[in-house]
Amino acid sequence: MRLSWRTELTVRRRLLVLTSTYPRWPNDREPGFVHELCKRLTGDFDVTVLSPHASGAMVEEIMDGVSVRRYRYAPASWETLVNNGGIVTNLKRQPWKWLLVPGFLLVQAWAVWRLIRRWRPDIIHAHWVLPQGLLIAVLSYIVRRKFPFLVTAHGADLFALHGWRFTVLKRFVIHRATAVTVVSSAMRTELVRIGAEVDEVEIQPMGVDLSERFTPDPSILRSSDEMLFVGRLVEKKGLRYLIGAMPAILSARPKTYLTVAGFGPEESALRMQVQELGLDNKVHFIGAVVQADLPALYRRAAVFVAPFVQAASGDQEGLGLVCIEAAGCGCPVIMSDLATSRDMFTDASGVVSVTQADSPALALAVQNVLLAPDRYRRAAIANRQQLMQRFDWYAVSQRYIQLLQRLSLATKHE
Repeated sequence: MRLSWRTELTVRRRLLVLTSTYPRWPNDREPGFVHELCKRLTGDFDVTVLSPHASGAMVEEIMDGVSVRRYRYAPASWETLVNNGGIVTNLKRQPWKWLLVPGFLLVQAWAVWRLIRRWRPDIIHAHWVLPQGLLIAVLSYIVRRKFPFLVTAHGADLFALHGWRFTVLKRFVIHRATAVTVVSSAMRTELVRIGAEVDEVEIQPMGVDLSERFTPDPSILRSSDEMLFVGRLVEKKGLRYLIGAMPAILSARPKTYLTVAGFGPEESALRMQVQELGLDNKVHFIGAVVQADLPALYRRAAVFVAPFVQAASGDQEGLGLVCIEAAGCGCPVIMSDLATSRDMFTDASGVVSVTQADSPALALAVQNVLLAPDRYRRAAIANRQQLMQRFDWYAVSQRYIQLLQRLSLATKHE
């Protein structure tokens, strides 16, 4: 007997999520946006996440109602392909890690196939076109079975991998996927550029907890001199240009200083730049900060600076949600005028945009914000409502729930 569509919507579906970046443990310093989405889907789906193992992580566990399974792809001390900068950055800085890629892909493929056969998910959500989206696309092609799957592109999977071979693979994945989402319109433009089918591609960003975590706190006295940077210390974040702007900023405002919250492969080079410019007492590296502690930084800083750039490899920020976090806490934001950045603020009155890779422009922008702090703080607060509608995790997760349910039902009736 066939269920009515209303009854079918109440039946819990099995959702398999594939990702290469996932928290290794609670309060991990690695990006946690995939988990933040997954835990908000557990009210409507039985969610299982498959991700690579890393030293110190459990092979299987339940995190916030999400069943997490991690596949071993090398001896524990060698499982370093993913963390501390991401796969693309790690391969670029340490080419020997290409030796880990075949095992990484083959073991992941085997783990996915076993889960599909034993658990029989109703739908699959692959984060990143390469490699997770490619893996499902190839499996479905080999076994001549069309798995219902959504693929979400986040940035490096589209921007950083060039050449005709990667272009062919990306187009293949987009063609085979049941649905595709990208986190910014600039990424949809990139798909158009490589000749992928984009008629059904949706722009669906990841989210920020603007309801409870990243909120203003009028009781906290905001600094008049502290600049803040939050993010991985990798080329596309552009921190070296902000450090390069410091001498000009200090010549106008000697009390200004910069707090750097983050970690990554460029840290030693950035520290050396600080020393060469004689800025040891003006630039403070505080390391990675867990999500729960970030609001305190955003609430006290005079200005948040996101000097994103397009890296030499072509990689660039997929969206840059740290800017939303800062604005959510009422902190004025300065950011590079990249195509991906323009998607964040439809009303840019509370945001200052500067040309990428331009230290003098950054210096001038910082000076202007620090000269009129109240104006920019009021604008940041005024932006909260439109940011809530687009980026709060509740709104984002509801859009993904609706999309996944629609895909699941449509595939079931084929």
